[in-house]
Amino acid sequence: MVWKPHVTVAAIIERNNRFLLVEEETPRGLQLNQPAGHFEKDEDLITAVKREVNEETAWQFEPVDIISVQLWRRNPEYPTFIRVCFSGNCHSYNPDQPLDDGIITTHWLTRDEVAQQQHRLRSPLVLIGIDEYLSGHRYPLSLLKSFLDLDHE
Repeated sequence: MVWKPHVTVAAIIERNNRFLLVEEETPRGLQLNQPAGHFEKDEDLITAVKREVNEETAWQFEPVDIISVQLWRRNPEYPTFIRVCFSGNCHSYNPDQPLDDGIITTHWLTRDEVAQQQHRLRSPLVLIGIDEYLSGHRYPLSLLKSFLDLDHE
């Protein structure tokens, strides 16, 4: 069997000192997370994060920076994740759009409100990502290079 990590994307979206989080159903109960999800076949990472934000929040998202690339595993019995964290801006909210399966609602929370809910975070990466953002971590989107269907002879 071939081992491979799960590749995911996440969006850190801040407005007026509040961060957009989703409340979602998980095997561990209702938890809070950034808008995030799995990278899918035939899409690049920027397309993936835009899609995930829209599906989970009904907002259109424009990534501006990469905050970090995080490698995480809860313990040796759990899958390993490579999570690319973006920051950016959202616009064009559609209140009539149904949210993705499992998403209950969205919340705009301060950093301290997120920290007070640590027991409900989907992973420690939620607060780590916010703290990286607040510490000024910013890397250009140009770090990402996509070579899909590149024929090489």
